[in-house]
Amino acid sequence: MCTTPVTITLDEQLRQAVTAQLQAVGLTLNAYFVLAAKQLVIQDRIPFAVLTPGENEPNAVTRRAMVVIEAKELGLIPDDSPVFTDVAAMMVYLDQNGEF
Repeated sequence: MCTTPVTITLDEQLRQAVTAQLQAVGLTLNAYFVLAAKQLVIQDRIPFAVLTPGENEPNAVTRRAMVVIEAKELGLIPDDSPVFTDVAAMMVYLDQNGEF
């Protein structure tokens, strides 16, 4: 099989960080890129989750919901949340109350 050289430009700090992590698992930077390229072809998709910095941080609406849930669990506010036995009833409630 004939190979073709490819040039990749990385920020020096990123290159050092990536190289250190790859060395810990016994891979070179070149081997990692070949592995990623082969998996892209085999899986016909990017073979890993693509995240952005802070993506795992909840947004303002989610943070407020988390605070309300914790306050209810601690008994600081009454838990008056409706209970549903099926999805259809829940969807009707959400549609009628403008929460969906």
